Amino acid sequence: MTDTLGRQVEINGTAKKVVAIGPGALRLCCYFENTDIFAGIEQMEIDSPTGRPYLYANPSLAKLPVIGPGGPNNAPNPEQILAVKPDVIFTTYAADQATADNLQSKTGIPVVALSYGQTSTFDPKVDVSLTLIGKIIGMDKRAQELVGLMAQYKTDLDTRTKDVADTQKPSAYVGGLGMKGVHGIESTQGNYSLFNAVHAKNVVDETGKTGSLMIDKEKLISWNPDKIFLDGAGYPSVLEDYKKNPKFYQSLSAVKNGELYALLPYNYYTTNIDTSIADAYYIGKVLYPEQFKDIDPEKKAAEIYQALLGKDAYAQMAKDFGGFRKLELK
Repeated sequence: MTDTLGRQVEINGTAKKVVAIGPGALRLCCYFENTDIFAGIEQMEIDSPTGRPYLYANPSLAKLPVIGPGGPNNAPNPEQILAVKPDVIFTTYAADQATADNLQSKTGIPVVALSYGQTSTFDPKVDVSLTLIGKIIGMDKRAQELVGLMAQYKTDLDTRTKDVADTQKPSAYVGGLGMKGVHGIESTQGNYSLFNAVHAKNVVDETGKTGSLMIDKEKLISWNPDKIFLDGAGYPSVLEDYKKNPKFYQSLSAVKNGELYALLPYNYYTTNIDTSIADAYYIGKVLYPEQFKDIDPEKKAAEIYQALLGKDAYAQMAKDFGGFRKLELK
């Protein structure tokens, strides 16, 4: 096999037992709806399942033997991995070939690097990773189905929105995005993949920056977007800030006009792809009601979770974060 770092990895037959280590590795494997393949789990996955639909859908995973602490900054634990005797180690920890080779030589177990790419949602690297997993665990057909589903959602969102004239588009901003922790309204993204998926007019794009950034709050006043989306995990921080500085928020048209909307948080141990796609449909519905008139965002979210995880996790996400709704600052 050639993994996402371009390493050639030899695997002897179909892997019956695997471990998935690092941000998002377990999630990609959970999309195969076959929990029997897992030999162990990282402690972090057991300790903080909130906001992770793949753990809501598979509560039995918490009973597996622990194979290391987990978390973005903790190195894997070769001894604990060896103790559960996996046939293959899937990892997203490895930033380079040497790191993956080092773990492989320490354990004597094939190490296959997976990746979410640059944007996670609809990134080609995710398709490559799913295809790799499918080949290794003998579930090629499911891998093709998953890659097809991702393409189908991407095409549907694109088709509905690509012909909307710029003059017909409301300007939009997303705030409160998670970025190595929880942040307030100033935490946003340039070239934001969910806005791109529905051809939204992202006010942040005028900065020319890509990815996570913290803006000066005064900039938001000068942009004055028509609609503001807030990440459900960041919303409490926004409310707290509002109590200290209500004037700032009341000067924003979106706040005055009741155009503040809640998104489900999707950034927990990297991107929950299912949640992010559901968010993209909700964003589309808010920005272009006509193009999404046949879409009920809650039902669509339930359908996406069911298709990717085999179980609807929307009710639990809504319970934890409030679901898709208009927000009021008070």
